[in-house]
Amino acid sequence: MPTINEEVVQEYIAGCRKHNQESQYALFKHFHSYAMGICRRYAHNSDEASDILSESFLKIFSHIDRFDESKPFKSWMGKIITNTAIDYYRASLKFVQQDDVAAYENLGSEASVYGKLAYDELLVMIQSLSPAYQTVFNLYAIDGYSHNEIAEMLGITVNTSKSNLHKARRRLQELLDQRTRTAVDNWEDNKD
Repeated sequence: MPTINEEVVQEYIAGCRKHNQESQYALFKHFHSYAMGICRRYAHNSDEASDILSESFLKIFSHIDRFDESKPFKSWMGKIITNTAIDYYRASLKFVQQDDVAAYENLGSEASVYGKLAYDELLVMIQSLSPAYQTVFNLYAIDGYSHNEIAEMLGITVNTSKSNLHKARRRLQELLDQRTRTAVDNWEDNKD
């Protein structure tokens, strides 16, 4: 039996299928935070995140008839948002080809390295990555795609995906080290 929340979402979807603007606005408002969270992971700033969000909802509304109600709407919507973010960068991404990435295979888990950071701190660090590194990192470490899937989605080689992930991890580690040094320096300055 669907929950009240699910029933409300189903009503919004039914209205969106009839191109009802009130239903579209209600659906947008209902999922805004969730959708913006995905957009922020892929964007370098809030303006880009807003652009991706707007484009995503246009796609959601124009393709809502394709949504299979037997499946979770949030997952369907999340996939559209992720794909829109990838499309947003696809034309501008410049990937560095690198064939020898075997040494990068056994790097540590992102969770162990980044798990201690606050979400907003990690988000700022991820947003500081180049679009190529940021996109691969998000797809692999956060969204759980394989290198084969990423390569197919972005039109790159598997080795390029692995290389970009390694470089993203290395840059995030540098940022984390820098943050730690700053925190220690501040603590020592305040200790006196």
